[in-house]
Amino acid sequence: MAGKRLRLTLLYVFASVLLLMNVWPYIYMILSSLAPWDQVDKSLIPTHFTLRSYTWIFTGGESGASRPWLGALFNSFFVTLSSTLLMLFSAVLVGYAITKLKFKGSRAINTIILFQMFFPAVIILVPTFMIVKEMGLVNTYLGMILPKSVSLWAIFMYTNYFRGIPNEMIEAAKMDGVSEMRVVFQIIMPIAKSITTILFLFMERWVELLWDMLVVKTEKLITLNVMLAQMFGPYQEYPGPLYAASVILTLPVLILFIAFSKNFKEGMQFALK
Repeated sequence: MAGKRLRLTLLYVFASVLLLMNVWPYIYMILSSLAPWDQVDKSLIPTHFTLRSYTWIFTGGESGASRPWLGALFNSFFVTLSSTLLMLFSAVLVGYAITKLKFKGSRAINTIILFQMFFPAVIILVPTFMIVKEMGLVNTYLGMILPKSVSLWAIFMYTNYFRGIPNEMIEAAKMDGVSEMRVVFQIIMPIAKSITTILFLFMERWVELLWDMLVVKTEKLITLNVMLAQMFGPYQEYPGPLYAASVILTLPVLILFIAFSKNFKEGMQFALK
């Protein structure tokens, strides 16, 4: 009995250490963003806290130049939400077609999707930009959204989701007069635990930097991460504001994760079955 209790205690201690190792970088980032500048990266826990780093960012930094923070925040949310919805929509339709609609070439399409998942996105960055440029979509919302409207990972996930759903359920719904699209979005989607996929797609698009920097040339359409990247180009000697900017960027993702943590856990369990 004592030996079992000891093993359980050691297991809890080991798990707690691993948890702290994973969480500590984010805690350190928050503490450093609130630390006095003379203590940033010099002490693990500051002696007192200040909002100077956040004030420095929102007042335009050393130059004091006004920056369109609300506009950049709106652009980030608009582009991210639009891209996420399109990625979700396309992934659901493609995944359903591959698994539940019988047509020639479905297996080949699935193989091509898996094959392309191994290619780094940077390989097709220049060809994609040239296509967007020829279409006249540079410096537009569509130029930021459309090239990011398909996620091979999401298609792969939904393909696996739909394979586990019995065909008899779909056939029964069709016999009751339910259309194909209603089957997908009213019957299949609630079963598929989509919150997990949506969170990952949102995070993937939210942190996108290279494409937005490439396709946007005006301050009116700039996203939050691009603005922060441009702002800190000449300000590498200001680590406090850099930590504050990192907190600002991760805050929406953290809020979403906390709000949907239960759905996230259920979705992960479903995906690993």
